[in-house]
Amino acid sequence: FEAATGEVHALLGENGAGKTTLSNILTGLYRPDDGEIRLWGEAVEFHSPRDALDAGVAMVHQHFRLVEPFSVAENVVLGDHRDVGRTFLLNARAIERRVAELSQRYGLAVDPRARIWQLSLGEQQRVEILKALYKDARVLILDEPTAVLTPQESQLLFGTIRSMADDGRTVIFISHK
Repeated sequence: FEAATGEVHALLGENGAGKTTLSNILTGLYRPDDGEIRLWGEAVEFHSPRDALDAGVAMVHQHFRLVEPFSVAENVVLGDHRDVGRTFLLNARAIERRVAELSQRYGLAVDPRARIWQLSLGEQQRVEILKALYKDARVLILDEPTAVLTPQESQLLFGTIRSMADDGRTVIFISHK
């Protein structure tokens, strides 16, 4: 499988075909038994999702990984370790502004101050995508992203995916449809 910068690829297959397993390998959740991962021309090994994210690879899982009592902005920065080793003070308003900017830029309408438990499934998915964008992922893997969306939300997502690719991100869209 090969994907270039600024491209959108669909990874299609029946349930159980290995689409999600491949993606979990690409994002450091699983270790490969064989083969190699090359990122921007260089062989890489990911021992954890943090390694993959540090290299610019993120996945929006079919089952969201959000903390329901937290706000959108709190979920977006959760696990962001880029400032480890320096004085790390969270500026809630600055984070909320950055989340709002990303939300507007990519058509991912969501209130940065809203609590996750208050959001629809479509809005929760937007939060997951915002998490990847906030952490500057250059390769985004979307696992069955339309499964929880209405037809209208799916059309909006396709526009977002096109915008991400136009910005030089690579998007891998996993589906069995």
